[in-house]
This record gives sequence, structure tokens and C-alpha cells, in this order.
Amino acid sequence: MISIIIPVLNEEAHLGSCIEAVRQNDASCEIIIADGGSFDRTIEIAESFQGVKVMKTPKGRGLQMNAGAFSATGDILLFLHADTILEDGWVQAIAGVVKDRSIAGGAFAFAIQNPSKKYRVVEEWVRLRCFLFRLPYGDQGIFVKRDVFHELGGYKNIPLMEDVDLIERMKGQGRIVILDTKALTSERRWGRKGLIYTAVLNQLIMFLYKIGVHPQKLARIYYR
Repeated sequence: MISIIIPVLNEEAHLGSCIEAVRQNDASCEIIIADGGSFDRTIEIAESFQGVKVMKTPKGRGLQMNAGAFSATGDILLFLHADTILEDGWVQAIAGVVKDRSIAGGAFAFAIQNPSKKYRVVEEWVRLRCFLFRLPYGDQGIFVKRDVFHELGGYKNIPLMEDVDLIERMKGQGRIVILDTKALTSERRWGRKGLIYTAVLNQLIMFLYKIGVHPQKLARIYYR
């Protein structure tokens, strides 16, 4: 069984669509909403779906995802952002690769929920990054075998790059696969400060992370 962990904080605008897309392909999967202190209708929306488990946790994406993951019962853990919709066939796509013992986990192909051609450039860059480095980000829906996740001790409690850190540690346990099935994410992160600014900022953050700058300092740069 697949357990889906969705960390949320004031996600009333997106959460319903995210859950509906998941349920459309697999009504039996375990869905855990890890809420970091929402004060909008997020919890109300989550609880309107039968069988969805809602957990109240300390704020922080790593903390929230760990809380959900360590209470999950599935053999496969899928960490999904609330503003992301999985393409039809996602269950079969995961099932088709996790039988391979050499695979630790992986992610979906990246896509942005906006028809503008400028976003296709972003998608191609992400595709190239994943092809060359097997380095997906959290907005691609990271999945991992439960025993691998437990062996690694879960996500680190850091304010940024927790997804990259996990993927890099997963590589020590097995191969990372990028599925053809898409995870379609909202363009809000790109639209907030502009596509070019956001793209440059993302590359700067990754460069600084790779040369050893602490995630606390990176978060101050990223969220200012």
C-alpha cells in the first residue's frame, strides 16, 4: 500500500484538488495531512474527505512530513505538496518500479499548471537536471520505500533543502528513478516574484548549498 503524506499550512485553495486527484486513481491509499498550524479552512477541507487522517504537528516541512511518515502504514511513502496534482496512472507508475530491489525511490516528471510557453523552459531545465544528476525536488512528489526512509531517519529538521538532502542520502541506499508520469504543480512560486528571478534564485540556493552554506542561512536568502 502507498501512504501519501501532505504537509500543509493554509492550503485551502489547493488541498481539495490535490486529494481528489489522488483518490481518482487510488481510493484505497492512505492519506495523511500533516498540518503545521493552519488558520484557514485547510483542516475543514481535509476532514471532508472520508478516511483522510489529519495530524496537527509543529510547523516546519521536515517535521510535518516526518510526523506523517512515522505514523504511516504503507510500504511506500509518497510526499506530496498540497498545490500539486498527480497525473492519471501514478499508482501504476510507482508499482512498476518499486518491485526492483535496487531502487530506493524516486519522483515524478515535473510540470507546471500553466499553458504559457515560458513555463515549458522551466520544465525542460528540471528534466535535464533530473536526467544528469537524478536530483528531483519536493514539488515532483518524492516517493521512497518505507524501510529505506526509516533506515535514514527521515527528513532532517532544516528550513530549506530538506528534499535535496533526503534524495542525496537515498542514493546511498539504492537507485533514484524519475517516472514519466507527471506531477503538475501550481505556478504560484514562479509567479510571485517572476520566472527569471525565481529561476536564478533557485540556482543560487543550490550552488550555495553545494558549497556548504547552512540551510538556516539559505532560508533567510530564499524567503526574504
